[in-house]
Amino acid sequence: FCLLNSDVEVTENWLQPIIKLFLKDKNISAIQPKILDYNRRDYFEFAGAGGGLIDNLGFPYCRGRIFEEIEKDDGQYNDETEIFWASGCVFFIRAEDFKLMNGFDERFFAHQEEIDLCWRLKNKGKKIYYCGKSTIFHVGGGTLNKQSAKKTFLNIRNNLSMLLKNLPSKSLFWILSLRLILDGLAGIYFGLKNGFPHFTAVLKAHFGFYKQLKGTLKRRGSFQTKDYYQTKWLIFKHFF
Repeated sequence: FCLLNSDVEVTENWLQPIIKLFLKDKNISAIQPKILDYNRRDYFEFAGAGGGLIDNLGFPYCRGRIFEEIEKDDGQYNDETEIFWASGCVFFIRAEDFKLMNGFDERFFAHQEEIDLCWRLKNKGKKIYYCGKSTIFHVGGGTLNKQSAKKTFLNIRNNLSMLLKNLPSKSLFWILSLRLILDGLAGIYFGLKNGFPHFTAVLKAHFGFYKQLKGTLKRRGSFQTKDYYQTKWLIFKHFF
């Protein structure tokens, strides 16, 4: 399957490298191409860039994009390499694996559903790959723009649900506890930067997470991989 957003522009011969990579390794479940900005075509785009990763607290970031800092494309990510998550704006996945995992978690609605799916695939021993030989351009913000309080709500609620579903048991309690504190600080920051609706969006996200708690626990798998991150404490490393 190829799940493709409506605000994507593909390039010539973009499919062939993806197909070759799938054929090379049958354990590769999902692949994303290089994702560049439609409006600034020599820069990576926010949603996926050069392949998705997360830190040990579950904060997602990309090669070529950490938080709001975006790199220029100078060929530094023209490789083919294993990543943690593939962007949902152009998401290639083997049909049998998509069906095996029952697709995306429909309760997420939008935002981070692809990260959750990739994490569940990782828990099954599958691989997620980035293919820098294939390039697309993404407009971004077609569903919800970056200033939307609903986007803040969905990102935080879904991220917490994803952690509850997929974190290893030994680290689940302390990471979720720390994240609740950090989210509170983030709510104050978002409120000062973007307005009061973003502060309330963080509160609503937490209540939304608690509301779904029982159902989320039922979707927790029997095995959670311990090798889910490459960087510890991204937020502290980046800002401090």
